Amino acid sequence: MSVSIQESDFDLAAELNTLRSGNSKVGAMVSFVGLVRDFNLNETVDSIYLEYYPGMTEKALNKIIAEATERWNLLNVRVIHRIGRLYASDQIVLVATTALHRGEAFAGCEFIIDYLKTAAPFWKKEETGEGSHWLETRETDVQRMEYWHSDKVRKSA
Repeated sequence: MSVSIQESDFDLAAELNTLRSGNSKVGAMVSFVGLVRDFNLNETVDSIYLEYYPGMTEKALNKIIAEATERWNLLNVRVIHRIGRLYASDQIVLVATTALHRGEAFAGCEFIIDYLKTAAPFWKKEETGEGSHWLETRETDVQRMEYWHSDKVRKSA
């Protein structure tokens, strides 16, 4: 289980090879890579700028990884979140999980990325031709977290 917060880009293939190496019990590996879009809400985005709270952010991410691992018996997890100025098509985030079975790997990966979108201490500023503005959590992302904490999901996990 590992978390990295970094300005530099990451090599997806290398990260996935490292994640699964040395464990022959891995039956499934799921990954999500988030990319910078050049638009948002019908507005052209020149770049985004991401900030975080050192120490607190890593602690929060490790806590959610521990919860996901407990709920879905994940064998390994890798989270990379980039900070600084990023441009269209740049990789922002990687969430990758391994498990015995695909259902656990998918659920754990989706849970972690939904958490990152709503509760992780990152701040994102979009820069456009009209100026810049800090982004707020979207209602659809809040609804996803409510889903994960509903009784229906807790009972099936």
